[in-house]
Amino acid sequence: MFWARSILAQDGAGFLCEKEGGSGVRLEHYIPVGKERLRCGYTTGTCAAAAARGAAEYLLTGRCPAAVEIRTPAGICVTAELEEVCRGGDWASCAVRKDGGDDPDVTDGILIYAKAVCRPAGGIVIAGGAGVGRVTRPGLDQPVGEAAINSTPRRMIRAECEAALKAAGVSCGLTVTISAPAGVGLAAKTFNPRLGIEGGISILGTSGIVRPMSEAALVDSLYLELDQLYARGGRDVLVTPGNYGADFARTDLGLSLQNLCSCSNYLGNCIDYAAGKGFRSFLLVSHLGKLSKVAAGNFNTHSAVSDGRRESLCTHAALSGGAGAVIRDLYDCVTTEAALDRLRAAGLLEDTLESLMGALDAHLTARAGGMTIGAVAFTKQHGLLAMTPGAAALLPLHRGEEETR
Repeated sequence: MFWARSILAQDGAGFLCEKEGGSGVRLEHYIPVGKERLRCGYTTGTCAAAAARGAAEYLLTGRCPAAVEIRTPAGICVTAELEEVCRGGDWASCAVRKDGGDDPDVTDGILIYAKAVCRPAGGIVIAGGAGVGRVTRPGLDQPVGEAAINSTPRRMIRAECEAALKAAGVSCGLTVTISAPAGVGLAAKTFNPRLGIEGGISILGTSGIVRPMSEAALVDSLYLELDQLYARGGRDVLVTPGNYGADFARTDLGLSLQNLCSCSNYLGNCIDYAAGKGFRSFLLVSHLGKLSKVAAGNFNTHSAVSDGRRESLCTHAALSGGAGAVIRDLYDCVTTEAALDRLRAAGLLEDTLESLMGALDAHLTARAGGMTIGAVAFTKQHGLLAMTPGAAALLPLHRGEEETR
């Protein structure tokens, strides 16, 4: 890689600005997915944090770095080149270009900007600017009225700003405004309008890294995981869609992850292959949102393929005695967490979950054939919620003394 950046020049307003003229910096981190080797990218949250670090350094030192390196929550370091650099009397701004790797989405290639302003009162304040959506309904990661910058990106931005302040030896605070001008037009191509996020995209990411999502390659990788587990003697498989489920299984249920397999959105493929392979049991630990889809018979839980979460919850709330007004209110909820709050307030939570778990158990058992199967449902806010009838008996198979069974 080489740098080819233009010389600083004054714009019409008298601010120092610099336009990018060089090649970008690719994240050269690859993962094997099935038979393929795919390049990872980084999230809008990582872009925002890197831009914030660059803007803060430029503001505090008067020197503009060509690029910044930040460490993502996944432990992978990302070097991001800074573009559209500008500086005024008490502020500085720059942008980082989103890199989706081999799994580009609608935000791939757009610029995420950060503007840092001195804050005499101290502390780090994070705000949303043009193209960053604003939350208008309860139940999302951020409260109503806040910019749709999720918790992990906020922590990353704050950490990078604090590191810049410490390195510069400056004691003031910073106000950092994250914007994505292209996000105004792109928002309509996302689920944001339906979720109640208006005016732009969300700044997202729990690991900071975008992992490629080739469907065929992911399914091949899933089969490979099951093959390897079976080859080393595992006959009782613990399955989660991803990191949230694995973390909950370990920390809240006290389960070993030795026999863990990640199914992503391909639960049906996972059950079919495990049953055909000869596994004895299959324990699924998942967020209730995904399991409510499966309770309606949807075994591919990708949002582009199936949803039906609210329809499923409404059905089982009605079967549990919910009146028309409650069902209409439930139908208007934009998240599973918000729906659970409505059910609890109506005194229907336990009966609805019992009904939904019964339907889930019927679909899982029919799909699994003779393989013993069970599921555990949780959410981030409500914790452990419910289990299918046979799930409790499978939990000991994934605890200490049973790990190598």
